[in-house]
Amino acid sequence: MCGIAGMILRHGSPDIAGLSLAAARLGRRGPDDSGVYRVDSVGLAHTRLSIIDLGGGHQPILDTEGHYALVANGEVYNFVELRAELEADGCRFRTHSDSETILHVYDRFGVAGLKRLNGMFAFALYSTRDRTLILGRDRLGIKPLYYAVLPDRVAFASEIKGLLPLLPRVPEISPEALARFFEIGFNSGADTIFQGIRKLEPGTALVIDASLEPRQITYWSALDIQRREISLEEACEELDPLFDQVLREHMRSDVPYGLFLSGGLDSGILMARLSRWGNAPLRTFSVGYAGAGEGDELADARRVAERFGSDHTELRLDMLDVFRALPLCVRAADDLMYDPACLPTALMAQAAARELKVVFTGEGGDEVFAGYGRYRRSPVQQLMKQILHPRTGNYRRGSRWPESLRRSGFGDALEAGRKRLYGPVESAWAETPRGWGFLRRAQYTDLRTELADNLLVKVDRTLMAFGLEGRVPYLDHRIVELGLSLPDRLKVHGRVGKRILRHWAEPLLPQGQSEGKKRGFGVPIGEVLRGDLLERLGVKLAASPLIREWLRPELVPALVALQRRTGTGATGPLLQLMQLALWGRLMLDDPGACPSAEEDPLDWIG
Repeated sequence: MCGIAGMILRHGSPDIAGLSLAAARLGRRGPDDSGVYRVDSVGLAHTRLSIIDLGGGHQPILDTEGHYALVANGEVYNFVELRAELEADGCRFRTHSDSETILHVYDRFGVAGLKRLNGMFAFALYSTRDRTLILGRDRLGIKPLYYAVLPDRVAFASEIKGLLPLLPRVPEISPEALARFFEIGFNSGADTIFQGIRKLEPGTALVIDASLEPRQITYWSALDIQRREISLEEACEELDPLFDQVLREHMRSDVPYGLFLSGGLDSGILMARLSRWGNAPLRTFSVGYAGAGEGDELADARRVAERFGSDHTELRLDMLDVFRALPLCVRAADDLMYDPACLPTALMAQAAARELKVVFTGEGGDEVFAGYGRYRRSPVQQLMKQILHPRTGNYRRGSRWPESLRRSGFGDALEAGRKRLYGPVESAWAETPRGWGFLRRAQYTDLRTELADNLLVKVDRTLMAFGLEGRVPYLDHRIVELGLSLPDRLKVHGRVGKRILRHWAEPLLPQGQSEGKKRGFGVPIGEVLRGDLLERLGVKLAASPLIREWLRPELVPALVALQRRTGTGATGPLLQLMQLALWGRLMLDDPGACPSAEEDPLDWIG
């Protein structure tokens, strides 16, 4: 896991100082090594977290003939098999890094060769033969990549903070993205919080030649997955060896790895299978709250850890400690994102990173095998929703803000940004074939929006803020293809989701573990927003330049009064305003600042 950045210019040669600054802004992603390379009108920068080929995997990687230069982030899990195939075909490798396989696969097969890569990755590869820069991203968007197209350059980076030093000025804030942050909780689609900065979409590559007119190529899409008729037993017989193959590939590492263990089904399955194939007790971590019952799964996680004999650590967090991680999480997230679960996740990552560089997590199981309650609509509910809301069947169209607060609090520009509030969801829903039922359309929409633009952002940024790589086996494309191909009855049965996983995992887990209901991981941050801290927060927020620019002046006093009166009634909106104020300080005013996980957030609101 690493950080990458760079650019291709219409004329001249990239500035080394700018490339070095971009790498510095990505330093937490790759604390072990860094490198900068220039050739022709292209500059590449890399920061490295050493996991495979610890001594020889320095980047940028050049081929032996000098035809290609590569910087890559992530892991190519099937690099062992690919390397053997490529060497048999005459390829000469310079390293033992998994990343180098990308270079040789492209040399042999072009962009179509990306289909041969099993893994999570984002890369930039420059060909001196035809002076072309290729940007690529993995199928599900596990690893991030941002880019900006300007008249004189195309620049890119793993994070927005690494891209900004490569641009002549900081772009304007997007009203549409800001509105989505407030009402949906995250910005989705190709656009970002900055106008003109875009995400490279999952499963695509961008080819950029001297004309600086990028050509996007889609090499994988979940729309191509065909539904199959298959029995429950047949599906389990197919899942069992496939999951083992995927997991054994994911276990390839030259450093120790661990597991974030919740009390749920998905991480429990990972615990069982990793224990089967590992040589030593697995290192596991769980998180809960001191003196708070909400969202606490420590007892269930402990039961799984004891069953499989892992070396287990429980973190019991004080809510004030959780609150102090907010500045770090805002800086790490880059784009604005409302997910309070980032806070305890960051503290668990900090604890794990003291001894590990790699952890497994269970993200993706709910999307791939239909674990969420929102997937379990009755046929009557589906029909009525589709009639009333034909664009999306009313799927994922809620708002985090009560209408009265929004109308009285949003400024004119922010209100205008609401016009395409649900555009990315509507677009994803509309992409699905007419013959697809509600469940498959909902799963696809979540893969394209909530998963790629929220959950995977949380995993990548909160872990990489501490130089920790997160591996997500449920999002291996082969598992995704299996899950989405199954008939609905193997995923949802009555009011229970993930039917196939529960049936398959029953012999693996402690009694009753596979039958447990899904619980959200609550973060009772409202416990902190009280008393003197609440009053001081109100003063700070009212003076924030971004809040004054985008929101009406009467909003902050109204929210403070509501929180004072109810105790929790304005927790979400107040936390979002804090995030906006902190984001302005850390991304616009002082982009070189690196807060720790133990800050007073009010000190960082300018």
